[in-house]
Amino acid sequence: MVTVALPDTWVYALRLPHDPRAARVARMTVRAALNSHGRKEVLDAVELLTSELVTNAYRHTRGPASLRLTALSGGRLRVGVWDSHPHIPAPFDGPPRDRVPPAPAGAEGGRGLFLVQQYADSWGGWALGGDLLGRGAGKLLWFEVGGRHPARRGPAHLSSPHPAG
Repeated sequence: MVTVALPDTWVYALRLPHDPRAARVARMTVRAALNSHGRKEVLDAVELLTSELVTNAYRHTRGPASLRLTALSGGRLRVGVWDSHPHIPAPFDGPPRDRVPPAPAGAEGGRGLFLVQQYADSWGGWALGGDLLGRGAGKLLWFEVGGRHPARRGPAHLSSPHPAG
């Protein structure tokens, strides 16, 4: 009898309402999926970065968001967050090695996208097409972890608002 080993690839998709609890629901979903697939080595980073993207979707739009968690070949994991606003913020609007500066000390926001460039191996964003009236369909922001940079620091090493990078 021949045994066929299936690749360890899978996809989870979740539609999130415009609700302040959406980031918590997204974190719980990511934690459950990664734990069930034995991906604890990337759990903290993926949970943190997913929470940042979903929180931004809630804060900067008035509509729902969608989360897609995809295990790719080579141990990579991709997370995509769609929302209805077409603006693609830095660092998602440039090549992965373009950097945004850390938020000023005492600032109440501005650290989330900086964290993406600290803990993700790659990231990007796409503005999505619209209709004939010029209304956009929003954007998709994504990041990947795992695979190429397994020794990268995780979020547990954050001890100040300005992590060394």
